[in-house]
Amino acid sequence: MSTSLATVSYIGATILFILSLGGLSNQETSRRGNLYGMIGMALAVLATVFGPQVSSAGYGWIIGAMLVGGSIGLYAARTVQMTQMPELVALMHSMVGLAAMLVGYATFIDPQASAGFTGAAKAIHEMEIYIGVFIGAVTFSGSIIAFGKLSGRIGGSPLLLPGRHWMNLTGLLVVIWFGRAFLNAHSIEEAMVPIAVMTVVALLFGIHMVMAIGGADMPVVVSMLNSYSGWAAAATGFMLSNDLLIVVGALVGSSGAILSYIMCNAMNRSFISVIAGGFGTTSVAKKPAGDAAQPAGEVTPVNATETAELLREAKNVVIVPGYGMAVAQAQHTVFEITKYLREKGVNVRFGIHPVAGRMPGHMNVLLAEAKVPYDIVFEMDELNADFPDTDVAMVIGANDIVNPAAQDDPGSPIAGMPVLEVWKAKTSIVMKRSMASGYAGVDNPLFYKDNNRMLFGDAKKMLDEVLTALKA
Repeated sequence: MSTSLATVSYIGATILFILSLGGLSNQETSRRGNLYGMIGMALAVLATVFGPQVSSAGYGWIIGAMLVGGSIGLYAARTVQMTQMPELVALMHSMVGLAAMLVGYATFIDPQASAGFTGAAKAIHEMEIYIGVFIGAVTFSGSIIAFGKLSGRIGGSPLLLPGRHWMNLTGLLVVIWFGRAFLNAHSIEEAMVPIAVMTVVALLFGIHMVMAIGGADMPVVVSMLNSYSGWAAAATGFMLSNDLLIVVGALVGSSGAILSYIMCNAMNRSFISVIAGGFGTTSVAKKPAGDAAQPAGEVTPVNATETAELLREAKNVVIVPGYGMAVAQAQHTVFEITKYLREKGVNVRFGIHPVAGRMPGHMNVLLAEAKVPYDIVFEMDELNADFPDTDVAMVIGANDIVNPAAQDDPGSPIAGMPVLEVWKAKTSIVMKRSMASGYAGVDNPLFYKDNNRMLFGDAKKMLDEVLTALKA
């Protein structure tokens, strides 16, 4: 393939990636957006493999690597459950970071890759390598820790080390100091020590950064790591002088940063405070006696038959899905209940919090998988004003996103976080396995309100019983 044809292919792939991002911004066009992305990636890979920078002698290695990687990806796509998707995404981000690290080292060590760079161009090229390895190392280790937290292998509570901010600042200064030594090195052997030290510091920084972030902030962390992986890919593009990698990496990095900003606004938190960590800890200070947000009284349990009766008599129903619905794989039963109620003239809508689940858009994907119509799925801001006119608000496996302490208790770790105001409905029904707190480790006064009912048990099993009672 000629250089001109490869360039045209790269331009076409870039356009397809932009169209893909545009399509993914809306549920109705998300399938088309995915298709654009797949076609663009196939075009980019073909243009790179058969482009002028790859010799025919390397085709065997490339095809072998693609077969191994493609087989692993195909196996993961076919076997991973929707509940495991957040940790899979985090693991994929770690692969991007690892690739950036390896490409950086390989580019620096290979004399041919640095041939032709002299003077200022050589310094800029080496700076690209240094920064690329740094971003890749932070992304790799941070994503591995995020994978551990999302999969339950690492606890969700933040690790708050004394003087952690000073530790981070010291690490950054060390990276800058050794960056200067790296740029002033006179040989590859001399430069290996600074870049190796920087890599270790970057790996530790990534671990510390994500370990200091609490469970309730994990959706933002996934989005943030997505942004990091984009910048790592862009850095790789600079190292390889590949324009497509630079453009695509910048697209992913900027879109991930924008999404992180939107989600932080939805949680009434700044992006810096999320990175600094400390949210979601269970070791919050005790509140003074008589605090208005302290749960008081007893919960009112309800069974499946009583729940079905409340739904049958309702005119307006709002369903708020959470991670518990994903774990129980109850979305299909939720759709059957929704379908039945709508056939009986009940106005059923879904309320989605921006950070419901463990990753951005988690609940939307689950509901789309269950064939829930897009036009009855609403964002939090679109529904909150309607709860006073709602007969039944049904919360399925959600906790922190419906916690009134966010508004009533200034001392709560989630104070100020916008939540779905389900307690304003005539009746709220919360489905949970037990009275355990949510992922943020914060108690929920909603459970004790007079108009709230608790439906205990596995969400799938209890919803099956509710559906049977509705049809009886």
